[in-house]
Amino acid sequence: MNILVLNCGSSSVKFQFIRMEDEAVLAKGLVEKIGSTGANFIYDAAGRRSVRDQAEVPNHEAAIDLVLSTLTHARDGVIRSVEEVDGVGHRLVHGAEEFNASCLITDEVKSQIEACSKFAPLHNPHNLKGIEVAERLIPGKLQVAVFDTAFHSRMPPESFLYAIPFGLYKKLGIRRYGFHGTSHKFVAQRAAEVLERPLEEIKLITCHLGNGASLAAIREGRSVDTSMGFTPLEGLMMGTRSGDLDPAVVGYLMERENLKPGEVDTILNKRSGLLGITEGANDMREVIECMIEGRERHTLAYRMFCRRVKKYIGAYAALLGGVDALVFTGGIGENSALVRRDILAGLKCLGFELDERANEENRRMITRGRVPALVIPTNEELAIARDAREIIEKSLAAAEGQEEGADYAEELSSLTPADRRELVLLWSADPTANPLRLQERFTHKTGKRLSLGSLQYELVRMGLKEKEESNA
Repeated sequence: MNILVLNCGSSSVKFQFIRMEDEAVLAKGLVEKIGSTGANFIYDAAGRRSVRDQAEVPNHEAAIDLVLSTLTHARDGVIRSVEEVDGVGHRLVHGAEEFNASCLITDEVKSQIEACSKFAPLHNPHNLKGIEVAERLIPGKLQVAVFDTAFHSRMPPESFLYAIPFGLYKKLGIRRYGFHGTSHKFVAQRAAEVLERPLEEIKLITCHLGNGASLAAIREGRSVDTSMGFTPLEGLMMGTRSGDLDPAVVGYLMERENLKPGEVDTILNKRSGLLGITEGANDMREVIECMIEGRERHTLAYRMFCRRVKKYIGAYAALLGGVDALVFTGGIGENSALVRRDILAGLKCLGFELDERANEENRRMITRGRVPALVIPTNEELAIARDAREIIEKSLAAAEGQEEGADYAEELSSLTPADRRELVLLWSADPTANPLRLQERFTHKTGKRLSLGSLQYELVRMGLKEKEESNA
């Protein structure tokens, strides 16, 4: 099976074309500066020449058409026609509470993705545009949506709720969603393989450290807390993002500097973090170079970054009741031995004892203490492709399941986003509750009565239960 992975941004399309039998990347590349006459096109294929070109790419349709025409090119291509594309996996930034797992794209799913755009107005519309273009250019092929928020969607309410009036959560969906979920999930699975232990039996802290950065606390294979929140702004100090901040600062800035909400948002998202402290550098490599030269502001920014990562590691170790392994990933986590060393310094109390040589050589295992710290390269494209393959294979073999879904579709169509949030809360409060009891509670809270079959089907669809559970 051949899967095309697409990641469509506002002015770019990243892609990989993967043969799933051996997970070989047959081709990969990038179209950037979409909308200009000098868009950059980068294409690398196994056994073919690399392509570095500039072209007129007015929109996403032209960008994806360029990708497909190059994949099928007589000289540079790796397939003869688009018929050899068996499916497409799309990265979606935000699935809100509507999507707890990757899913096959349907008209209903596209409508829900559009509805989720209110939480990610700079990303979801462009992700959706990529889906619509792919449907037109590769007709008849199954498309799969893989959500950045999905891995964190089953955090318990005590982790995802903010201590604001509960009605604001129910009305507006204000809660912690978390991001980088595809990366956290992928490296957690790889860590279990490295440790030769079942993922369901280990407690992990995963550190995705790059220009955007987040941590996740993982128990039994599930994210139980994560540092990013309602938006990617919360949590760690990042390249240009402030991370955690007293909310009163926003009002204070608006009042004292006569700023509008959008202007404060720009300051916190694009002018803060490493860039804000150094007043010039948002790349950790440059920060470290300037720190070595003795520049105080860069030294301060570096120390702030490492300290905040360390604070979250300590907090998550306490939350998990201990930790079996720590994972570093992302551009900084995978490549900066100095950052890893200074984050782990002083954490012997948690069982981490750095192996200096292993760390400098970027080995997979960089500690010799009782608790391992691992360096595991993330591969979000492969994770997307794996989800796409699994869902496509199930879809092709699940005519019975599709008929079952159709049976429940009319009843479930009456559910609003608020109803689904209520169902998530009720299930989270007691995941082992008798279905009849859950049905009663849902009816009492919403005034709507679902059949047991529909209720169970919806729990499975949202990823809260396995299909086998629902039929037990």
